[in-house]
Amino acid sequence: MKKVVYSICAVVAVLILFAAYSAYSLFSSPFNISEKTYVYIDNDDDMDSVRSKIETAGNASNMFGFTLTAKLKGFDTPKTGRFAITPGEDMFTFTRHMANGMQEPIRLTVPEVRTVEDMEERLSRLLMMSSDELAEVLNDTVFMKELGYTKENIPCVFIPNTYEVYWNITPQKLVEKLHKEKERFWNDERRAKAKDIGFTIEEVTTLASIVESETSYNPEKATIAGLYINRLKSEMPLQSDPTVIFAIHDFNIHRVTLEQLKYESPYNTYVNLGLPPGPIRIPSIRGIDAVLNYDHNNYLYMCAKEDFSGSHNFTNNYNEHLANARKYQKALNERNIMK
Repeated sequence: MKKVVYSICAVVAVLILFAAYSAYSLFSSPFNISEKTYVYIDNDDDMDSVRSKIETAGNASNMFGFTLTAKLKGFDTPKTGRFAITPGEDMFTFTRHMANGMQEPIRLTVPEVRTVEDMEERLSRLLMMSSDELAEVLNDTVFMKELGYTKENIPCVFIPNTYEVYWNITPQKLVEKLHKEKERFWNDERRAKAKDIGFTIEEVTTLASIVESETSYNPEKATIAGLYINRLKSEMPLQSDPTVIFAIHDFNIHRVTLEQLKYESPYNTYVNLGLPPGPIRIPSIRGIDAVLNYDHNNYLYMCAKEDFSGSHNFTNNYNEHLANARKYQKALNERNIMK
């Protein structure tokens, strides 16, 4: 009799162990991936779409672990974010991390772009926000004023660089993050250089935006910055064509006409002395530093070279400048570039 009881107990134990092992295998089955992959959960997702995303991203053989863990954790509403699935990770561990909101940050690169609208569109492609949502925050005059920005100098908040943020960061938190990074960028050394020139941070950024609108040729940026600083000191108008193009807001213009030079706008540096009220593009770090470390030259005039190399002819002699301008205009005519 005892042998029968022992045999029954042994069988039951084996069955229990087998059931436990089977449940564990289903519960904690590993994903079938060879490299890290990500699941992006946004506000439009429900539990069914989350399940589908996990199954696809992790090449999961079964989703029992997700279903059970979600129930045990009371995980009825998905948490937004970017969640990493690593090779060898099991369903239980991943689902627990997701339920606890343990997402992995992204490295967000703030690009060098022409307008704030361009920036809104580019960043919205990389984050869980729409361009309209970001625009709403940037156009919130009360919020932006609290950070120290006006409508005109909002481009100053963007320092093109790479930052670590969460994919589901809110637009307001993103702007606050970028503001803190801007303050960090403007360290004591850069602030001291701006003060030596007699510029505010916003004025340095504005001049850098003009310099970088004039050229993409890095070796000339400090030279052009020096030329414009000479003009400012001499109380000469900057007469920068890119400021006219920005004022008109037609970035397809290749040749500014005499009529366009008369365009009424505070950004038109042909009809207004001094710097425009704000940046005309988002300048790079290189462009900002070119202004802070400008070339101490005596140039007052520049004209794009007629070979369309992207470089310029510089001079402090007006007659020489006119000769350079004629050569460039002749080259434009030969290429039938009239506007």
